Amino acid sequence: MTGGSAGYGKAMARSFVEAGASVLIAGRTRATLESAAREIGCAGWLIMDVTDPAAWEAAASHVRETWGKLDVLVNNAGGAIAIRDVVDQTVDDIGKIIALNLNSVIVGCRVFGRMMKECRSGTIINIASACAKHAWPSWSVYAAAKWGVLGFSKGLYVELQEHGVRVSCVIPGAGATDFMMHSGEDNLGMKLEAADVAEAVELAGTDRYRADLSGTGKSRRQGRRTDLGDLPRHADRTGRAGRGLLHGP
Repeated sequence: MTGGSAGYGKAMARSFVEAGASVLIAGRTRATLESAAREIGCAGWLIMDVTDPAAWEAAASHVRETWGKLDVLVNNAGGAIAIRDVVDQTVDDIGKIIALNLNSVIVGCRVFGRMMKECRSGTIINIASACAKHAWPSWSVYAAAKWGVLGFSKGLYVELQEHGVRVSCVIPGAGATDFMMHSGEDNLGMKLEAADVAEAVELAGTDRYRADLSGTGKSRRQGRRTDLGDLPRHADRTGRAGRGLLHGP
């Protein structure tokens, strides 16, 4: 779970732990990782810069040595870096936005996709954004990266499907997290809660996913059925209409 010490990532990690998974969270800050891992009950934490390809190789080695394989990879780390019109962006800012929000996902999937392909099992869940579907001023470069995550996920799904590996892309709307506060958003009352997104991700990453596709699953948080069973295989799926999307097989 990259970006696992706060916001969506922390809520996702908690949801997987509660489902009985051994969860490894990754991030850049030791103190927040240690605190989150202790609070949630994670199996471990890893200091990691997702924009560094060598860090991904080191993470894969750690996973192999500790567990032998990885069942679920959640590419959640990301950030807006600089929210301004593209004509006012610096070349350095543009490079950083693409590196963090798109390139890191591709590299991470390359590394762990190989591992899952060898094992002929596994699930990759890439976190995109509503910016992959809609447009707002000053978010153009970030949107380009998140559009890329969605398109890449569709392609990766086709590549890995025959090897027993599933790929999904979760497209959350704006959430009441530190990310939005740092982006200058002050109206957080109408935003998604991190736990809402976590529920969708855990649904995609566990056997509950298959149960809910058959229409038998129940939401742990709200005790309601998530109606996915009547949707086409490749349709956009949402547990809360208009608030957050789950796209994938």
